[in-house]
Amino acid sequence: MKVYFIGAGPGDIELITIKGLKAIQRAGYCIYAGSLVNTELLKFLPPHAKVYDSSGMKLEEMATIYEEAKNKDMDVARIHSGDPSIYGAIQEQMHILDKLDIPYEVIPGVSSFVAAASVLKQELTLPGITQTIVITRMEGNTPIPEKEHLSILAKSTPTLCIFLSIEKIDEITKILLPHYGEDCPVAVVYKATWPDQKILCTKLSNVVKNVRQESINKSALIIVGKALEREFKRSVLYGGTNGKRNQTFTKTL
Repeated sequence: MKVYFIGAGPGDIELITIKGLKAIQRAGYCIYAGSLVNTELLKFLPPHAKVYDSSGMKLEEMATIYEEAKNKDMDVARIHSGDPSIYGAIQEQMHILDKLDIPYEVIPGVSSFVAAASVLKQELTLPGITQTIVITRMEGNTPIPEKEHLSILAKSTPTLCIFLSIEKIDEITKILLPHYGEDCPVAVVYKATWPDQKILCTKLSNVVKNVRQESINKSALIIVGKALEREFKRSVLYGGTNGKRNQTFTKTL
């Protein structure tokens, strides 16, 4: 018996790993992350599997299910959206499993920030622009350490991937404007890879107005950075001669 923490990916069921799908197919129990996980994946569970929606569940309730599965010697598919290592709250679950002497494994998944880049057809690190991606979120129920405040992270102008914060787009814009400037490109991707996916590409000065016009108020990732601009330099990897390495390209829109 083993508990598998499975990254289900951003929404498209074909973006789950083969390993993750196989763990689902043999699980006797399943705990999945509510509306965040595409419920089409539940069709791959064995007919006898017991299924629980984790939204609204307490850690202690999950522990009871893990113990029951252990007593019946059945695997548990603990399905998380995206990749479970990013805002997945799996560490506390693994702590409980250690106490219960229940083995577990983490199966990575496609994070929504990677999915957003794919639907944007956009590389997030570009030569001469930025080589750094910062994954962060605004403070909500979970506090943010002072040294990780957005105004501090923004000073070096990396590509910012801001999770779980679309409702604070006003505040985000005010913090970022002094560092990135009004013309800095911004992409807001709602439900990347889902059928009702929505993509908004705009400038930092206009993003608040545009987000409100599109009525985007949840399930959206915000990407900010010069990597989204049209011009970039040729990479060293495929650079050829030194002269060509300094060549500048212009992206087609």
